[in-house]
Amino acid sequence: MNVHFVLGDQLNLEISSLTDFDLNKDIIFMCEVCDEATYVKHHKKKIIFIFSAMRHFAHELRELGYQVQYTKIDDQENTHSFTAELERAIKLYQPEKVVVTEPSEYRVLESFKDHEFNLPIEIRQDDRFLSTHDEFKEWANGRKQLRMEYFYREMRKKYNILIDNGKPTGGQWNYDHENRKPAKDGMSIPKTFSIEPDSITLEVMDLVSEKFSNHFGDTEPFHFAVTRKQALLALNQFIEKRLINFGDYQDAMIEGEPWMYHSHISFYLNCGLLFPLECVKAVEDAYQKGQVPLNAAEGFIRQIIGWREYVRGIYWLKMPEYEFENFWEVAAADSWLSHFF
Repeated sequence: MNVHFVLGDQLNLEISSLTDFDLNKDIIFMCEVCDEATYVKHHKKKIIFIFSAMRHFAHELRELGYQVQYTKIDDQENTHSFTAELERAIKLYQPEKVVVTEPSEYRVLESFKDHEFNLPIEIRQDDRFLSTHDEFKEWANGRKQLRMEYFYREMRKKYNILIDNGKPTGGQWNYDHENRKPAKDGMSIPKTFSIEPDSITLEVMDLVSEKFSNHFGDTEPFHFAVTRKQALLALNQFIEKRLINFGDYQDAMIEGEPWMYHSHISFYLNCGLLFPLECVKAVEDAYQKGQVPLNAAEGFIRQIIGWREYVRGIYWLKMPEYEFENFWEVAAADSWLSHFF
């Protein structure tokens, strides 16, 4: 019997730690811990989102026949750290080994490596991303400048995204110069995706209000998707209603319009409710069907397979020294994902 540890940003059945899960004997272990919510003060809505998405995923797993051991933030026996909670699970179930997909933060990964669990910990590659650590290191090796643009082109070629006969669709790799139109008065901006919180989310909202009252931000209104089904609806709404103008007004800002034409799916990507390639393919398909202009499709795709993958690659290439390469000398979370929430 094995314990498969699923972290809060790995909420998908296709995560590598679950590929060989045995429904007859294995255990999925999940936990909400204060260490991760308080090592820097996160916005209240972010904590609500993560805990609610975790609880919904655990519920879905149980309905599918998975055995799940889940520690809530207010459980009396909660030790409030990943390693200590995992120790409790190991003592309870006496597994042969623990299986976990590589954490997205260097800090968390090192905590697993440094802790003595007295049994094997199998850390698997996070194959949700489109470039592995080794691939990025090989691309970066020997380059005087690590230009995102050149990395982005390689990713386009690798996955055959907006490529026609080996060349970029439309004759150019990048349409950023067409993504800078200023906002106009009287623009019609569709509302972002919104869904009413259910009983699980409402319970988490009350919990966060009580336990994280000293964190910044408000708990309400809370309208975010917390399941994969809902996240897919949010993606589809973006493609149908806002993507058409995303290219032109990608950099535009209007007071009182915080959402503009952006997709607002970064948190769904980061916690596993959506996969980057499925988002990219859906947008490419919308362009090929004539639903959106090229500068909109390319601009969105560049954010996913360009910037998102590039920033992750730089993070893992340069850690742990990267934590101290701080030009502005300001405090910041060490997670590369912090830039995309």
